[in-house]
Amino acid sequence: MSTSSKSTTSKSLLLAALPENQYQRLLPHIEPFALEHGKILYEIGGSINYCYFPFGAVVSLVTQMEDGKIVEVGLVGNEGMTGLPFLLGQKNSAERAIVQVPNGGARIKADVVLKEFMRCEGLHGILLRYINSLLRQVAQTAACNASHTIEERLSRWLLMCHDRVPSDQINLTQEFIAQMLGTRRATVNVGAINLQSAGLIKYNRGRIQILDRPGLEGFACECYAAVRKGTQDGN
Repeated sequence: MSTSSKSTTSKSLLLAALPENQYQRLLPHIEPFALEHGKILYEIGGSINYCYFPFGAVVSLVTQMEDGKIVEVGLVGNEGMTGLPFLLGQKNSAERAIVQVPNGGARIKADVVLKEFMRCEGLHGILLRYINSLLRQVAQTAACNASHTIEERLSRWLLMCHDRVPSDQINLTQEFIAQMLGTRRATVNVGAINLQSAGLIKYNRGRIQILDRPGLEGFACECYAAVRKGTQDGN
């Protein structure tokens, strides 16, 4: 990337927050990277070689149970990056990182990010705040999945995706959503029908269009507001 490329990487709120001199230090290492739907960035137990910075894409962090069931534990969008365990001394990933909503992004070798992080300058504070917000998101997601209805959980999840993509339309199948929410496809279908009947979304053949965001926020449980506050506090 050229020295004029911050206008592009500013789509990553994390990179955009860097002081200019520190951004320029990282610039030669920033590689454009297409985050394509379904692409696995890290496998469970796999090496973390790169940190990925989504622009308009959304990456799901998922864990897998012994019976093969997959459950999402976190979302990463333009507010953050993947590969945080590497900065904490873990070279292998405990989760699978999979692109759920495709769009542009960039990547930097993990050891380069670690070196910059260890300088204890701008990136250090930015990433510590982001780690805190991601931990809050993971904790709130666990509480939500254990406590709330499918309609509330689906509303919260769609709003979190909507916060991270530059469109009111999100292309997601019910099967994929069911995996992310740790429930059955039939259960997601019921929740989607109820939200559509309320005029909040339109769902058709793997495409979800958010029609009434304020209404969806009102329908969601308190977990969405808590997660969003955590994300804003981290930026």
